Amino acid sequence: MRTKIMATVGPASRDEDTLARLVGAGIRLFRLNFSHGSAADFAPVVERLRAVEVRLGEDLTLMMDLSGPKLRTCESAEVEVAQGQEVLMGLPGHGAAAALPFICLDMPDVLAALSIGDEVALSDGMLRFTVEGRPEEGLVLLKALNAGFAPPRKGVAFPDLDLSIASLTAKDMEDIAGGVALGLDAVAVSFVGGPDEIALVRSRMAELGASLPVIAKVERRAAVGRLDALIEASDAIMVARGDLGVEYPPARLPALQKRIIAACNAVGKPVIVATQMLLSMVSGPMPTRAETTDVANAILDGADCLMLSEETAIGRDPVRVVRTMRDIAHDAEEYLFSERSPKAHAADESVERVLAASACTLAERLDAAALVAHTMSGGTARLLAMRRPRQPIKALSPDPAVRRFLNFSWGVRPRPAPLEHEAHLERAEAFVDASPDVPDGAFCVILAGQPKRGRSSTRTNVVKLYRK
Repeated sequence: MRTKIMATVGPASRDEDTLARLVGAGIRLFRLNFSHGSAADFAPVVERLRAVEVRLGEDLTLMMDLSGPKLRTCESAEVEVAQGQEVLMGLPGHGAAAALPFICLDMPDVLAALSIGDEVALSDGMLRFTVEGRPEEGLVLLKALNAGFAPPRKGVAFPDLDLSIASLTAKDMEDIAGGVALGLDAVAVSFVGGPDEIALVRSRMAELGASLPVIAKVERRAAVGRLDALIEASDAIMVARGDLGVEYPPARLPALQKRIIAACNAVGKPVIVATQMLLSMVSGPMPTRAETTDVANAILDGADCLMLSEETAIGRDPVRVVRTMRDIAHDAEEYLFSERSPKAHAADESVERVLAASACTLAERLDAAALVAHTMSGGTARLLAMRRPRQPIKALSPDPAVRRFLNFSWGVRPRPAPLEHEAHLERAEAFVDASPDVPDGAFCVILAGQPKRGRSSTRTNVVKLYRK
């Protein structure tokens, strides 16, 4: 499997046995959703994951997903709503005397800004209302456009309001510090509007003496409008379709997803697609046909990674979900290989890009067992991933942080570099000789840096055909 899968950890998957089984099913990326806890809450999960990492000998990437300024309803009773039903939404204290079903929202400024005809969306847009009236201050009358449930502490959005809200909260700043102290490997920033917020996260980490990869979650119109700048400022991008589907009409989501993925692919930045990938498997044993097609199309569009949310956090069988997604990915990748045509080199491509493309072509023509890249920063492996080769990409690095970030990249299998050898090329050859995945007599294509005499390092400048 070349496409990476990220699993959200929750009540259904936080015990060590389930975490180990998820790794056995192919998971190397785990999401810790800080919307539902703090660093202290996640400390036991992190301890279990690190124990699994050592026991299974795999580099696992633990990503903190900051909650951001998501507007949420109060902690109150769940409300069941029928299509066309009238519902009241208002400040705490109004619910006791309400004659209609009541949804609590402790945001007086937002309630005051709503006008008749404005739309209100709950639970990632699964339940939608229009504003019908304003009975009194701090209270609005809504009419349900569809049936559903309004649980407590669920996200609420107002597509018709221009809310100027900073993407980083005081809780986020505390959570960054807590995540760094826990030894987490990456940070996802929610509700990003532009590159300035990414810079603010990097600045906060610098204060803490840390430098983790930063993933920007594209879920606001402002982020789409500044997409190129946001991609340049970030280490990876997440297409967060839940809130993005509230900001835009659902019909626009497929084209937006393709545009965002293509922009990331063009510059070699990992891109994650998230939200409702296999949602029916939260409670059922099988995905719908629409879900399987959605997963496959995300892969064919060029996604590096697919993220599971409720499916692994609260679902009835998280491991089954992962295996199902893995099977869909396998068939989609085989179709990708069978239908594509070779890419031509652009005249302005860098030397490193040309070397990576040439290595992939050589591996394909000779049916090599693997592409093996010794990389200090991860850049060479990501350039190989851009080409979507059939062969697995074995990325050798002495740096655990580099290896863990490479878990986001399509087709890359990061491994520790054999440090008993000083030269990078020798390390790659030693890895191939010791690898049980490479049969005797098989070819591998190696990329490495071979410095001039008297120098200790260089960028990748060697492509070597090596036979085990």
